[in-house]
Amino acid sequence: MITEGGATVTAGDIARLAGVGRAAVSNWRRRFGDFPEPVGGTASSPLFSLAEVETWLRAQGKLRELPEDELLWQRVRNSADDLRLLSLVSRLAAAIAHRRLGALLDEEDSGIAQALPELVVGEGDVPLIRATAALAEARGPEETVEFLYTRYAEAHSRRIQEISPEVAQLMAAFVEPRAGEVFDPSCGHGGLLIAAGSEPGRVRAMGQERDPATARLAGARLAVRGIDSDVRRGDALTGDAFPSLQADAVLCSPPFSERGWGYEELASDPRWQYGLPPRGESELAWVQHCLAHARPGGQVVVLMPPAAAGRRSGRRIRSQLIRAGALRAVVALPSGAAPQSAMPPHLWLLRRPDAGDQIPSHVLMIDATESQDAVIAAWRAFTADPRRETVPGGHAVPVVDLLDDEVDLTPGRYLVRPVLSPGGAAGAREELLSATAELTGLLPAATESPGDPFTMTSLSELARAGSVQIIPTPLRMETGSGELRVLTAQDVALGRAATGRGSAGPGLVTARPGDVVIPLSARTPAARVIEEKIVLGPHLILVRPDPELFDPHFVAGFLRASVRQPAGTSSGVSRVDARRAQLPRLPLAEQRRYGQAFRQLERFDEALHRAGAAGELLSRLVLDGLTSGKLRPGG
Repeated sequence: MITEGGATVTAGDIARLAGVGRAAVSNWRRRFGDFPEPVGGTASSPLFSLAEVETWLRAQGKLRELPEDELLWQRVRNSADDLRLLSLVSRLAAAIAHRRLGALLDEEDSGIAQALPELVVGEGDVPLIRATAALAEARGPEETVEFLYTRYAEAHSRRIQEISPEVAQLMAAFVEPRAGEVFDPSCGHGGLLIAAGSEPGRVRAMGQERDPATARLAGARLAVRGIDSDVRRGDALTGDAFPSLQADAVLCSPPFSERGWGYEELASDPRWQYGLPPRGESELAWVQHCLAHARPGGQVVVLMPPAAAGRRSGRRIRSQLIRAGALRAVVALPSGAAPQSAMPPHLWLLRRPDAGDQIPSHVLMIDATESQDAVIAAWRAFTADPRRETVPGGHAVPVVDLLDDEVDLTPGRYLVRPVLSPGGAAGAREELLSATAELTGLLPAATESPGDPFTMTSLSELARAGSVQIIPTPLRMETGSGELRVLTAQDVALGRAATGRGSAGPGLVTARPGDVVIPLSARTPAARVIEEKIVLGPHLILVRPDPELFDPHFVAGFLRASVRQPAGTSSGVSRVDARRAQLPRLPLAEQRRYGQAFRQLERFDEALHRAGAAGELLSRLVLDGLTSGKLRPGG
């Protein structure tokens, strides 16, 4: 049995209990009238009674036995509310990392309470500690601590803005092998320090983190991996915990766009060797803080928002960094590399100048869309010969070309993107032939119909009957930053994944699987069937059809054809009036046939786009090849 008194579970927990995806749980809630009602939480993140869910799953034959770690997590989740959950997880992790919990398994309850007074504050704490100790004994400290961290991160994915392990590994890969001390002044849960200390015993990792519980958890994650570490709490800018530290390398993923970073009280701080950071340029304060904590000749790698490369307010500091020889390279990362930014972020590679250093004549610009090995290889080639402008995978820009009125450090401004194809012109030709051959098989079969025209019903009539809901999103909403992923109107129009970020607030509209979303205005009509729960940005309309009456792909297909009204200007942008859109009255089985045809038509459109892109690529390759002498006309 897994019942736990008044314990509650989320939809994600229910999915793990049954061994299914979250979409299946959403489907059960719609299909089964006896599915347990929420007992707490919010409309977008409801909580259910664990006992009621267990009873329902057993009656449906959907419950599977949970492993020990999942059992432990349910106890942890129900031992603290959301505000105290991180504190509890971090204290359990620290106890695992710094104490021999296994020795406490045979202790009396009073002995455990005496050994761990900071953990035992309630009646249910001692059984929780025993369960944690048992799992650590069975699975090992590292696996148990990482399990607790992973589950916490999943439960609070909207609040945690941790960089991906791939980006952390890339940043750590720039650190020279001889570096003995690595510092992260904004270490979060320790991801960058873990990447830098992947070989235990090679480096000493030091970090600082504002939140005490987060700092404690970072220290525990490092300790169970055998990494010699020192993680301290506090704000590194206003309360430096390592005032005399001079590390071999400094890695940092600072918070972006903070206005309350300490501008007034730090105006005369000696760290600002390259200029006082503007109030709205907190990232430039972090860059200089990192340089101040690197030894002369030490490395600094900082994750930066792309706007920091070109803002007018920061051009003086950027200029001084270049003139002093501190800035060595800027790396453009792919989209999504930084959770703090919806735009593709940059890495700034810096070196603290040493006495007698010769000022570098070039700054390297790298496009990191290639593999990590290619990026590192470009950096190694540049550091071996900083004066050569041609670097495989990058371009070394003369300093004199950067020191203009803008001092723009955006790599795309200096990188000439080559027309690439794995097999050159021949490979591009094969790609075009493959894409065009695919089109024939994707075009949905459709035959002439002598039947009568459809009997149509407007969406407004269906809404009055309660068969569909029409929900507009707010016309104004900040979608550039925040903890929530946001699907924007442009995302829907371009058929791409969500790129916006936002924060919780009144009027927020959340789409769920089976909903249909259309932009309020677009150059071409668009409608998307939602496959996962997602927050919607402004200028969108959500259409929520009754799944017992409508196939969502059927609805989306007819909406694409009927929502557009004639544009009133020469811009080509059309205004949508969703309520006037028409849907035919068809049985659900017939709707599904249309829905399947619409989905196949979408795949055909995607293949047509790929074929067009492949044709354009082939044309450019042949033109460049003929004019450069790499290709000659055929017979």
